[in-house]
Amino acid sequence: MSELMIGDKWMPLMLALTINLFASITMYSMIGHLQILRVMRQYWLLSGALVYGLGLWVSHFIILLTSDTMILIDWTIIVKLFTIMASAYGSFRLLGSGLPHTIRLLGCSLLMALGTSSLIYSTLLSVQVEGYSIHYQLASFSFLFSFLGTACSFYIFERKNGSMLLAGLLLGFTGIIMQLLGLETVTVIYSVVLTADRLNDYMQLLSIVLGLATLVIFVFSLVARYVDRRYTSMNERYKLLVETSIDMIAIIHDEKWEYINRSGLQMFAADSEADMLGKPVYQFLQPKFHTVLKRMLQVTKQRVRQSPIELDWFTVQGKPLHTEVIETSTKLSGKQVFQIIIRDISERKKNEELLINSEKLYVAGQLAAGIAHEIRNPLTSLKGFLQLIASGRNNSKNYYDIMKSELNRIESIVSELLMLSKPQIYELAYKDIRSIMADTITLLEAQAILHNIEIESNLGEEALWVRGVENQLKQVFINVLKNAIEVMMDGGKITVTCLREGNRIIARIADRGPGIPQNQLAKIGQPFYTTKEKGTGLGLMVTYKIVDNHQGSIEVKSLVGDGTTFDIILPFQIPAEVTDVEVWNKVTPIHRLRQEDESAS
Repeated sequence: MSELMIGDKWMPLMLALTINLFASITMYSMIGHLQILRVMRQYWLLSGALVYGLGLWVSHFIILLTSDTMILIDWTIIVKLFTIMASAYGSFRLLGSGLPHTIRLLGCSLLMALGTSSLIYSTLLSVQVEGYSIHYQLASFSFLFSFLGTACSFYIFERKNGSMLLAGLLLGFTGIIMQLLGLETVTVIYSVVLTADRLNDYMQLLSIVLGLATLVIFVFSLVARYVDRRYTSMNERYKLLVETSIDMIAIIHDEKWEYINRSGLQMFAADSEADMLGKPVYQFLQPKFHTVLKRMLQVTKQRVRQSPIELDWFTVQGKPLHTEVIETSTKLSGKQVFQIIIRDISERKKNEELLINSEKLYVAGQLAAGIAHEIRNPLTSLKGFLQLIASGRNNSKNYYDIMKSELNRIESIVSELLMLSKPQIYELAYKDIRSIMADTITLLEAQAILHNIEIESNLGEEALWVRGVENQLKQVFINVLKNAIEVMMDGGKITVTCLREGNRIIARIADRGPGIPQNQLAKIGQPFYTTKEKGTGLGLMVTYKIVDNHQGSIEVKSLVGDGTTFDIILPFQIPAEVTDVEVWNKVTPIHRLRQEDESAS
């Protein structure tokens, strides 16, 4: 090796070193943007392996030209090229795999060291080699040197933000020094003599091959340079978007902050990155949300998309911070990380709270106004009658019945309000909705006859089971039926139907009254809203609340001049103790019973 450093031989050596360094840096440029160029991943891996293999291969023959070692042009030169290319490609694939970092680093370094060693020792496979001797201690040292140098190069490239220049220089120097050491480890005895004519032929062929290989390396370096500039431009745009985002964008690794943009530092009132980076995420998260975030990280790691989750944090100064968080799982420098976007919703929370309080005040005002209006009317009547009684005038008239009616009206209003506002505990039971409806019809049938109204009922053959409070459900049917009777001033027919649709029970009450305009349908169920002259507006409000408590709903359809239909929908639930289908299905419909009574009369 000392012979190469004297005389004019150092100049080819520097040329070999330059080509190898150039190829190593170009190779790192090609494989350095694989996260962005995922679509062309295999192309860039193969191109990087080709460039590095050609660079090491060309520098190897240049070093041979400057040494006393005989150059053989046979099939082994192809083996040398493809071996180093294959080892480089395998190293790149291993480097980008999902294996642990230490295993990846040692594995790819070992493959590269084996590929570099093949340039020296594959010559021994030639049939023109008659004998050889190997200095095993020096061979072991050269291989170990190549392995450690390659490992350091890959480590710098992977851990130091992709420092391609430094990693490429280290890999290039390692390859040249390993080849120089390798020439000293092997002494070969050839079976042929290299004549001057044969040497000239070899030199012409090598000059053409080496020139083409150098040209290929140069072309690929231009491509890598172009891609690197595009990548730099994309990276600058990415940084601009991330750093100027109004939301916090951060990266979490091992449950610690690894990156936070400027908006995130401002959101957490941090003076510098050192206040948060490297510190546990849970240090800034309120304790009641620790389990939520851990579960969120586990779900995100499984590549399951999640909706934004509200989390409450502490700033660096300890002030509470309300946020909305969305999270994704990704890889950064070969390690699993979580990217999160955090939006400050503290102001929105305040506005929502103000809006809720304002809505509460509005509802309370409406309720108070309605109560005052509904109770003031009977109180006015009571006050007037008391004044008449106290004055002694018109004592012959009996005002007590009227006063009692007004007091009953006040009591009814107060009772309905209490049922709406005060939570009550009821014992739920399984009931056949048809029996409740039949009792309701019997209860209101006399009132319907007085108004010249006929109630036609069809309660069906099948038992319609619900789980609820019988008195409350009866109150619902009474309220709706009573309203239907009161709106039909000229008499007519009310149709009551009970049926089952899948897992739903529908109790349908249809009248032939004047109907409700579409602009008033949306107000049905609101407190103190009524279209009746003496209505309180609380009956349907109570009805809606009872149905809602039974996991049901009410649908109203109305056509002005044609009547209104109320569909009271409740969930169908069969009692566990009911097993005999024929028994609980055997119920005589109400409309048939009435028809038999009429024929008997």
